[in-house]
Parts: sequence; structure tokens; C-alpha cells
Amino acid sequence: MKSRGIVGLLAAAVPALAWPGVACAGSFLEPAGPIAAGQIAHFGVISTLMLIVIVPMFVALPIVLLRYRRGGRGAYRPDWEFNWVLEILIWGVPVVLAFALGTALWKHTLQHDPYRPLGPEPLVVEVVALDWKFLFLYPEQGVATLDLLALPENRPVTLKLTSGTVMQSFIIPSLAGQIYAMAGMQTQLNVLADKTGDLVGRNTQYNGLGFATQSFKTSVMSQEAFEAWVEATKAQTAALDAAGYQALLKPSVVSEPVLYGNFTPGLFDQVIASFSPGMAQGHAHAGMSASTPPHHDHDHMQEAGR
Repeated sequence: MKSRGIVGLLAAAVPALAWPGVACAGSFLEPAGPIAAGQIAHFGVISTLMLIVIVPMFVALPIVLLRYRRGGRGAYRPDWEFNWVLEILIWGVPVVLAFALGTALWKHTLQHDPYRPLGPEPLVVEVVALDWKFLFLYPEQGVATLDLLALPENRPVTLKLTSGTVMQSFIIPSLAGQIYAMAGMQTQLNVLADKTGDLVGRNTQYNGLGFATQSFKTSVMSQEAFEAWVEATKAQTAALDAAGYQALLKPSVVSEPVLYGNFTPGLFDQVIASFSPGMAQGHAHAGMSASTPPHHDHDHMQEAGR
């Protein structure tokens, strides 16, 4: 068997040995897409490489303790100064290991760049991080949700993220790693879900009293089911306009996802423009001030109303 195949088998086995029988629901250890699958493979490679240091250390330690204890068989050499074999092991192995770790990280970083498209014609979802909830806007479908991200199976998805408040860290561990959402700026995360089911996403950047509860449901469904979901959401009477968005800016916790049958076009750009006046050119304002960022009160927690 080729050495690459051996490393691959070890890389796949390490996570299973580390967590026998444990699924760790909602983590990258249960990948639901190629990005998370790549992350767990990278984790296995890194763990395998680190075993090159850890295993010999744990094997050699008891041997040295037994051999050089009082009355042991080890020779007493008070004038010993240098040994080429030991020098090569002490310096050579760490250098090779650091090079291998750096190469693996470099390749993984390029392969799983969050801005790299995962396929043609992606579904675009605009994400606005709020206190303590996430607003999802579907510009092509004309619907919006609060704390519910619906995705079609096996279709590339481009998430465009910003924040209507403080900086937050957006992550769906079973799909991809974290990326920051910042006021007045836009970041991007490309994901693809290759199996249906419900996943958990959340904010991992502390942002006040409701931080511990700021999670959202990610529902992955077939393309047909997604289209049916869009039609059913369009039938909702609730609509999200500038006044509704201003209400969502108040810090609150959402107990159940909220569906909006429609929303003000360009709302995502208007949220960015409210923090960066220079970004406002070419966008309707929908009643939000481009010169004065929204004021937020983090001292009170309430439940978001429908």
C-alpha cells in the first residue's frame, strides 16, 4: 500500500478513535457537506502527524525511567556531551513535522476558502446578524426568515453576511467553519449541503445577555421541498419593511422561527449603508439613517414578537 493511502486511513481512523461511538451532533464530526468533510479529513491528518511526536514520547518515557533509575541497566556517563543521532532526532523531526503541518494547512486553506464558489448558479442568501437572532433574506425568492435557514440539497449556496449591531461570528459546524459578520461590511461564506435534515447554526462571538441562546435552525431539504417551502412562505401575511427591521434591532430572543412573505427590496444593502454612508449610493433608504447607526440597548432582554 502506498504511503499516501496509509496516511489517509490513519487520518480517517483518528477521529473515530478519539470519540468512539460519539456523534457530537451539530459539530464538524458529523459533516453534512463537502466543506465540513474536508475539515474532518484535515483534522485527521493533523492528529496523525502529531502522533509522530506524542506516541514515541509516551513509549520512551517509561523506558528511560526504568533504564536509568537507581540500580537500572543504563550506563552512567557524566562526561557525555554529544550524539549525532539524538541531534538529528531532536532537531530534524520537529523541522519536518512543522513543514508537513504547514503544507497541510496551506493546501486546506486554499481548497476550502470560504469565498470560493462551490458550483454554478448558487442560491444567494443575505444574512443580517442581530441581538440575539439572525435574519435571513432570500432576494431571488422574495421571502425572509428569522432564525431559520432553509437550504436545498446539493445546490451551492452563497451566504452574504453583515451585522446590524456588534460583530458576530456565524457558523454552521456541520456545513462549514465560522466567518465574522461586521457592521457596515460584507463577508461571504459558500456552503453546500449534501444530505437532508436539520442542522444547528449559531453565533460564537459573545455579544451580551442573550448570547447563549443565539442559535438558529438550518433545514436542508430536497429541491422540490425547498420550492414548496418558498411558495408556502410567500403565502405568509407577515411582511418585513423598514419599520419591522427597526423593531428587530431591539435586543430580543426568538423562541420560534418567524417567516415573512415578502420584504423591502435592497434591505441588506440598506443595513450596510446605515453604518457606511458611502455605500448608500444607488440604494433606496427605506427609512434608515445612513449617517447615524442604529442605537442598541444591551441591558434588557425580551422576546421578539411576530
